[in-house]
Amino acid sequence: MIPRFGQPPLTGPCYRRRPGAYAILWRDGRILLTHQQAPEPEFQLPGGGIDPGEHALAALHREVAEETGWTIGAPRYLGSYRRFCFMPDYDMHAEKRCQIWVARPISRLSPPTEPGHSAHWMTPAQAMDALADPGSRAALSGWLAGR
Repeated sequence: MIPRFGQPPLTGPCYRRRPGAYAILWRDGRILLTHQQAPEPEFQLPGGGIDPGEHALAALHREVAEETGWTIGAPRYLGSYRRFCFMPDYDMHAEKRCQIWVARPISRLSPPTEPGHSAHWMTPAQAMDALADPGSRAALSGWLAGR
């Protein structure tokens, strides 16, 4: 059973499964997060949806580059969780299946190319306070405890 974080699903709406890959990016004692300006300003683990036919690792590399401008190396799968939410960009209710990976940021190629995103380095404590998603906070907390 995949653990659920956040609000339970609402009765009524039909939820579509939306797989995604997200990364805890650790380098020199700091964590790289992305800040998404809209629809709600929030800090997130870099990552996003896995497109149909796309492998999770390919999506992870693509999404991290789009949202932070960084390339990554040595990704290692940590686990998964799910959460139910409304995705205004897609006008749909989604059951997000979030795969969490840990990886090392290797090289900054450019500023983020994803509109409305910016990259931010934080201490682990700052990252824990900043992350909006309880599933991301739980994944980061568990990874930090096991380091």
